[in-house]
Amino acid sequence: MRPLLACLLLCLALPAAAQLRVVSLAPSLTETMLDLGAADLLVGVLDGGERPPALADLPSVGRYGQLQAEALLSLQPDLVLLWPDSVGAAGRAQLKDLAIAQLVVEPRSLEQLARSFIEIGERIGRADQGHRLARRFESGLAALRERHRRPVPLRVFYQVWDRPLYTLGGRQIVSDALRVCGAENVFAELPLPAPQVSVEAVLQRDPAVILVSEPGQASAWKDWPQLTAVKKGQVWAVPDRGLERPSFQMLQATDRLCRLLDAAK
Repeated sequence: MRPLLACLLLCLALPAAAQLRVVSLAPSLTETMLDLGAADLLVGVLDGGERPPALADLPSVGRYGQLQAEALLSLQPDLVLLWPDSVGAAGRAQLKDLAIAQLVVEPRSLEQLARSFIEIGERIGRADQGHRLARRFESGLAALRERHRRPVPLRVFYQVWDRPLYTLGGRQIVSDALRVCGAENVFAELPLPAPQVSVEAVLQRDPAVILVSEPGQASAWKDWPQLTAVKKGQVWAVPDRGLERPSFQMLQATDRLCRLLDAAK
């Protein structure tokens, strides 16, 4: 019994293993940390929109597109989760000069998003949670594909902004969400994430549905009655802006998108 007692006393005397300190540089990555049950590992976040209540008191390292490197360094993170577009070119240049481990997460499809749950989970010591989250996501995705399959894809123009007119390229994850819904982005051939286009180009492609990011942007398309989407009254606001925030909740956002597109004539 004496060796066992000595071991127990020694173990009690040792300090607890150091906990990984993680900073998330995108709201979508912050949500993924919560979905993995890893809020306890977060020591700072990049703000962009409303925060989850559980993280209300967590230190900020800037806002979307504006990284505060000094604030980041003061938190002494062991790992930074990075979505490149969230910090801009200047922020990425700053990060290169910091001796902090980084995990770059930039899924271009919903399948890649599922794999990112596994990658993050394994990197932060929550591998089991990451694999479970990915399986749930993939199962829900397969069900959506089957439910909303179309013999001929529905042609959709996705408007990010109106002045100037911006859309999404085919390598953007929202374009993949459209494919899950049996639709296709009419500008899918463009490689840029958010290319600027002209009204003339939209007229040429003549989409059956126009999706606008803000409800107030829909009325402007009435000036172009020759468009199929306008003639059929199918200029709609995006039903869930979660489509533009790639985390597990994007499964529900894609479901809402599919249900909206099901109403297209």
